[in-house]
Amino acid sequence: MTKRDETADVRPQTLAWVSRHLEVGERIIAAEALHGGITAEMRRLTIGTGEGGTRSLVLRTFVDVDNAEDWLDREAGALTLLPGTGVPAPELVAVDPTAAHCEYPSLLMTHLAGLPVLDDGGLETRVNLLARQLVAIHDVRPAERPRDYVALTTADTVVTPEGADAAVWAAAIDVIREPAPPWAGRFLHRDFQPGNVLFDGSSPGAGARITGVVDWAGTSWGPADLDVAHCATNLALLHGPAWGPRFAEAYEEAGGVLAAAASERLYWQVRDALAASEEVQQVSQPWREAGRTDLTTRVVAGRLDAYVTALMGVQRTSTL
Repeated sequence: MTKRDETADVRPQTLAWVSRHLEVGERIIAAEALHGGITAEMRRLTIGTGEGGTRSLVLRTFVDVDNAEDWLDREAGALTLLPGTGVPAPELVAVDPTAAHCEYPSLLMTHLAGLPVLDDGGLETRVNLLARQLVAIHDVRPAERPRDYVALTTADTVVTPEGADAAVWAAAIDVIREPAPPWAGRFLHRDFQPGNVLFDGSSPGAGARITGVVDWAGTSWGPADLDVAHCATNLALLHGPAWGPRFAEAYEEAGGVLAAAASERLYWQVRDALAASEEVQQVSQPWREAGRTDLTTRVVAGRLDAYVTALMGVQRTSTL
């Protein structure tokens, strides 16, 4: 074991399960908690190799989380599918979706270099890279489609921010009371946003590049607009409301295809933005832990209100 032994953080049965999936002569020498996730415990495991070197794996564990088996089955399926597609994703090592061997449902995968970048520097470059990466994800054609997407909110569960214009939010809620527009199916990440994309930390500016896309537990089949709307919402909350529409523009500039009708686009944009209203606290906490201490719950809620107001303003303008 290393001087700083953190393997005690990994539960005993899980530790034994991981060990059974290592190469001959390898052993776990340290574990480090990874921050930024909302639903799962994430740990980077340092593995000592038989030749005296080290490599890293990532352990994802769902503790007392509903639908953990479904989420891990989806992630394992995606990680099995993506090698060879050009989408930089971890490789699956092992999965225990029903906790048959571990204390809780768990997945073991390779570790990718790079880190999420959440600050404002070099944002235009990153937005274009994010857009091109999402187009590549939507171009994946799996032999077996994942399950259809699940909506993350309903008209009755939206939480209107304090101080928001009630009439604007009521109009936005009415948008998602309507049936979903017809859509052409695409392979969706379903949580594609800056926190789940890794960048080469040595090139924050024009030379930046994406080194990986993580967290494939929500993999689904659905409209490209839904993934685009989700990333747009996150960018609006992280960097300001104007970056939501800018991401949609960048996606189309990269060759992506969105719904033809403005009303159809609005439906998906509003649906995702309103879903964020239910979890402002949960969304903003990992961002603050990652260094964006300016993103208090109040600030994020204010940006969400401004973004929804801007979206609905576009609707009013288009109907004049």
